[in-house]
Amino acid sequence: MLTIYGVYRSRAIRPLWVLEECGAPFTHVPVIQAYRLTGTSTPGAPLNTAMPDYLAVNPLGQVPAMRDGALLLSESLAICLHIARKYGGTLGPASDDEASVMEQWALFAATAVEPAAIEILYTGRDGQADTPTGQGIIRLAAEKLKRPLARLESHLATSDWLMNRFTVADIMVAECLRYGQSYGPLLSDFPKTARWLSAAQSRPAFNTVWSKRAAEPE
Repeated sequence: MLTIYGVYRSRAIRPLWVLEECGAPFTHVPVIQAYRLTGTSTPGAPLNTAMPDYLAVNPLGQVPAMRDGALLLSESLAICLHIARKYGGTLGPASDDEASVMEQWALFAATAVEPAAIEILYTGRDGQADTPTGQGIIRLAAEKLKRPLARLESHLATSDWLMNRFTVADIMVAECLRYGQSYGPLLSDFPKTARWLSAAQSRPAFNTVWSKRAAEPE
């Protein structure tokens, strides 16, 4: 059976959302990031990313990781694509060309969206969002996102989703963009993108994984 390693408060939420959408059976091993440990045990997460047992799974000491038979993957978007292709039905590609388009959206999410979006997230998480320095970092990150957001806005002018239906592509891009959502003005000039993101995050599967994320310790 397919196994996912990682807690919901990590990039593991991406493949866990895909699995919730497609209903494929899997085993979940909650592995917490070692940097989050405070010296006390974390409920529901007996493993952390610095433990030898987990480093044997992913020597990088990062989550998520996935085992599916003999296959081991340790990049969240590659895991999402694998699950969608093998178990996801209409979440996955219906042709080789669709597979290529989904891979393109994955690379777009990882390279054009996530780096700047995560700057916004980390700046707020570090308590800098209300400081002049933090505000400057956030505004610069939002500026970096204007070009990829314009790309999304143009694409979504003629389609409700990134493909001709809701697919793993929407999950991957939405999850990377979510990191920047805490900055209210980010999507103010991109109403179609805002609508699309809201629609993705209104899906029952997302609400289920988000509730499980909220139940985990911060």
